[in-house]
Amino acid sequence: MTDSTPPPMPDFPPPPPKPAVKKSHTNAVIIGSAAALIAAVVATGVAVVQSTDDGKPATTAVASSVPDGDVVTDAAEEPDLEPTYDEVDTDSFTIELRTTTRQCFGSAGCNVTVEPELTYLADTESLDPDAVYDITYEIRGDESGPVIETAELTDRTSLNYTPTLISAASSSTKVSVKITDVVAQGG
Repeated sequence: MTDSTPPPMPDFPPPPPKPAVKKSHTNAVIIGSAAALIAAVVATGVAVVQSTDDGKPATTAVASSVPDGDVVTDAAEEPDLEPTYDEVDTDSFTIELRTTTRQCFGSAGCNVTVEPELTYLADTESLDPDAVYDITYEIRGDESGPVIETAELTDRTSLNYTPTLISAASSSTKVSVKITDVVAQGG
């Protein structure tokens, strides 16, 4: 006959299962990034070499009777890879004011909020993308005299400014603006 009693329980609990080891993909990401960087450098080099062709016929090597040790080679002039950007001054832009709010109080005058609308008079690609341009302008038409403001142009197209509140003597007061200074920083 068979014994129906279960085997005795051990005195200690079984060890917990080992967690699954996750393989890190860090090395794969680093290798992939390095390969992409190398490919970009090679592609840039090929593009530069092809763009400096200038349509001149290719030169061919000619055998020389001078021994290799005495050969003097002229290094090809390196093209100037440093980009050049436009000099920016007060005549590089036009400016207009856009009225965003106007609140008039009869004979007491009007409160007018204006914002600058700047236009660069050349291709924005000719601006240094790393430079910050401080564009100072003067608003006329305020009862207490001219108001001086500065807008900041970054990344060639991002204009940062503070809307300006002026007090005009009446609703017929002409408000005008002109650029007084442009200063480039950085770049």
